[in-house]
Amino acid sequence: MNRPIVFQTDFGRSDGAVSAMYGVALSVNPTLQIYDLTHDIPQFNIWDASYRLYQTINYWPAETVFVSVVDPGVGSNRKSVVAKTKFNNYVITPDNGTLTHLINEIGITKAWVIDEEKNRLPNSGVSYTFHGRDIFAYTGARIASGVIKLEDVGEEVPIEQLVKLRIPKVQSENGTIIGNIDILDIRFGNLWTNINYDLFKELKVSFGDVFEVTIENGSRQVYKSRMSFVRTFAETHLGDPLLFVNSLDKIGVAINQGSFANAYGIKSGVKWRICLRPL
Repeated sequence: MNRPIVFQTDFGRSDGAVSAMYGVALSVNPTLQIYDLTHDIPQFNIWDASYRLYQTINYWPAETVFVSVVDPGVGSNRKSVVAKTKFNNYVITPDNGTLTHLINEIGITKAWVIDEEKNRLPNSGVSYTFHGRDIFAYTGARIASGVIKLEDVGEEVPIEQLVKLRIPKVQSENGTIIGNIDILDIRFGNLWTNINYDLFKELKVSFGDVFEVTIENGSRQVYKSRMSFVRTFAETHLGDPLLFVNSLDKIGVAINQGSFANAYGIKSGVKWRICLRPL
């Protein structure tokens, strides 16, 4: 029985790259069910690729195969790997930090380094610039269709040897929580932080409470103002800033029917810090 296969890249849809990956997978097995997570990861942004996997993977059936290709080091000595998550899904990806959030938030139980000589699309030429097609889509499709077992891709690698990006830790000091802006809710411009709701509740707050919210990029203060913590956006006026619990049970920042990110020029990543202080 085939497993679903899900593609994620920074390729966009303006050329034939994604289509080529589809074609390789269907050439392995024309009955495969292929889906897209996204192909709009910002170019070379490994952090966003890591987060989008974490955001999505647990909502797919066990044994779904994810192929994630954000690969600025393509053709270098970086490894290609297959990882198995705690809940028995599989990720085929460059070992460049893309597995970071899965390791931290969900758990990786096993990983294998792909033998790129044995697991490369036949007759794919000598190019080293399109491993998304020649290595990742091909290997992912063969795993998804049962042509090869996980153990057949290459040697097992210890989890602690996988490349990890630096993830800032949430700090709680004197009734104030300092966290990180992990990602943007792109379409609506909301900010998603790394502050878990369970930790946030330790401040003994209730819906309707007001917070002073400060956002910094490195040493530069970008935003400072007050806003309410609400259950739904409808509890605020149009254009009001607000704190809410997002779909991953983490604290988010938004403007009711507006883009907080665009309004204040805010982005995401390890340099973007947020401080929440109840008033």
